[in-house]
Amino acid sequence: MSGAGSAFDDAFAAAVRRLSGAGIPQPRLEAQLLFEHAQRCGSAEDGGSEAVFGRFESLVSRRRRREPVAYLLGEREFWSLPFRVTPHTLVPRPESETVVEAALAHLGDRGAALDILDLGTGCGCLLLALLHELGHARGVGVDIDAGALEVARGNGERLGLGARADFLCGDWGAALDYAFDLVVANPPYVAHGSFHALATEITAFEPVTALLAGADGLACYREIVPALPRLLGAGGLAVLEIGDRQAVPVARMLADAGMRLIAVVRDLARHERCIVATRLSS
Repeated sequence: MSGAGSAFDDAFAAAVRRLSGAGIPQPRLEAQLLFEHAQRCGSAEDGGSEAVFGRFESLVSRRRRREPVAYLLGEREFWSLPFRVTPHTLVPRPESETVVEAALAHLGDRGAALDILDLGTGCGCLLLALLHELGHARGVGVDIDAGALEVARGNGERLGLGARADFLCGDWGAALDYAFDLVVANPPYVAHGSFHALATEITAFEPVTALLAGADGLACYREIVPALPRLLGAGGLAVLEIGDRQAVPVARMLADAGMRLIAVVRDLARHERCIVATRLSS
């Protein structure tokens, strides 16, 4: 046992040094997460500690190349819920929880049988977090990527929410002819010229189509916002995640579409993170 313990200590210390040397911000924590994952992925027949060390070494090497930890572990927590993620989906980020918070804060009766639409659902984190909080709600998640939809459906089943969530392949809300009580979206909003400034974890590994949105980062809002009055029932609520300095132009689009601005909500870092609007009664 002492030999095995020494081997672990040596391998772990070497991993921490390698991650630190690669500029990983929390090398000890990440090494611990990767080692625990290497242990969980094994079986009684896979060669014991030697196989664990082999998996650990592979994970550390991939992380040194800046592959996101969430992809290595296959999971990321969002809204205190575990979400499976793959390279078909963006990694859920804590600041996107602002969308869920804003929606819950501005809804009326949380016990109502609400219908929710999530445009560009990815791994399903926005829709499923809302369904987790709204016990009588049902929802539809739309994404153009079939691989993302497979992940989202699986997350719905894993979280026990599959019976209340449908996932459809589509181009935003173009194919939908139903009026929802709430529409949420975290669309691509990175301008092409800003892409190079993002972390390597994002630019080299996350799906580019879920990030980039034209020269000014507003291309997807130009598709989503004009459709909101059709997708929302009278008094229905829309909560859209936005990027830096996008509140004013998106608010202008909403007004042009006949929507009324309710709030621009900041995340914990005090960045303007989402915009809340309602459909005016016709």
